[in-house]
Amino acid sequence: MKKIAILGGGESGVGAAILAKDKGYEVFLSDCGTVAPRYAAMLDAENIEWEHGTHTLDRILDADTIVKSPGIPPTVPVVKSAIERGIPVVSEIEFAARFTDSRMVCITGSNGKTTTTLLTYHILRSAGVDAGLAGNVGKSLALQVSREPHAVYVIELSSFQLDNMYDFKADIAVIMNITPDHLDRYEYKMENYVSSKFRILQNMTSVDSFIYWNDDPVVTGRLASVDTPVLRLPFAEHPEAGVAAYLECDELVVNTPATSFRMPRAELSLPGLHNLYNSMAAALSASLLGVEAASIRKSLGDFPGVEHRLEFAGNVDGVRYINDSKATNVNSTWYALESMTGSDTILILGGKDKGNDYSEIAPLVAEKVKAIVCMGVDNTKLLEFFTGKVAEIYDTHSLDEAIATCHSIARRGDTVLLSPCCASFDLFHSYEERGTLFKQKVRDLSGNQALS
Repeated sequence: MKKIAILGGGESGVGAAILAKDKGYEVFLSDCGTVAPRYAAMLDAENIEWEHGTHTLDRILDADTIVKSPGIPPTVPVVKSAIERGIPVVSEIEFAARFTDSRMVCITGSNGKTTTTLLTYHILRSAGVDAGLAGNVGKSLALQVSREPHAVYVIELSSFQLDNMYDFKADIAVIMNITPDHLDRYEYKMENYVSSKFRILQNMTSVDSFIYWNDDPVVTGRLASVDTPVLRLPFAEHPEAGVAAYLECDELVVNTPATSFRMPRAELSLPGLHNLYNSMAAALSASLLGVEAASIRKSLGDFPGVEHRLEFAGNVDGVRYINDSKATNVNSTWYALESMTGSDTILILGGKDKGNDYSEIAPLVAEKVKAIVCMGVDNTKLLEFFTGKVAEIYDTHSLDEAIATCHSIARRGDTVLLSPCCASFDLFHSYEERGTLFKQKVRDLSGNQALS
């Protein structure tokens, strides 16, 4: 019996463990942190051996294959030891794909991939396509392959997941954009990060399709040196030769070998330039899968949006509060600021810096931001960069302190925008927790105003 070790006891790890068990492997799951009660119960119900709080190296290094959760860096001792011994270390997506021939729509990028993934899934499901949602969103791909198989999977892929994918092949690959992110994981070398993203094209053939933003110089620059036989379907803001989706006379235009259609931009449910690109990519993917134009148009118009991405959190005394906690890099905050109107935004920045270069958003800050409220354990880098570039800047070290500062300086008509530019791990467990707590604090503010 082949042995498999699973590193990480979260959604992907537990899903991989259950699939491995169903395929006849001897399974051992190890998590040096704490396995959540829900996942512990799933493992126990399946009689899968597991541990947490430690790594038993002898058991792990006795495996024929190791499935590593994407959050575990390749530099940790247990992974380095496995690589030195020649034990294959793969991602959950790579492992799961070995046991299915379903079509794969794979979406990556520094920004926009979650919205595009969920929008694509929404279009497919609304059209009656048997689609599953996996990767960074939805359920574990491995668990679905094992227990809830679908004809099509829409998969959001991070660079961390792509790093440990080798034989996997996408049927439709999407790169939304590539801007500096996670450089602390890639030796602070942009070329390493770009190479990781472009792994999404590996193994693709002439019957497969590649969708990408034609105006991204990083994507098009690398693509010029990539030899791939795939059908290329770029999208752009303006009509250009060879572009498959674009904006013309304030209408979204989509042209693929499968279908063509137009729809007024005003009918799209998601506002902002970044969401126009997300809508283009999702429409192109759905078209290639045979969804009719009328159905795509309807779904582009009724998609409810993504939590923690430019999400309206409330109105307190005429001040709008916007939760954009998912903006964990500079480019994502650029798009958030681009969607703001006027010069009355109070911007909350801060968290775990990933080697950020804030110069990208400096012009928009100068144009649209009246005050910056830094929120983090150490705001030194933000304070040094933005002092003198904005009329007011504040140093806070908790969400309570940041909200109180915003409330004290905001005036009717202002917008308080939580778009941190940074990862959440200094003060929070995740960007979801950061956004959820932000919304709760806004509700508390609103309630207090109602009582006063």
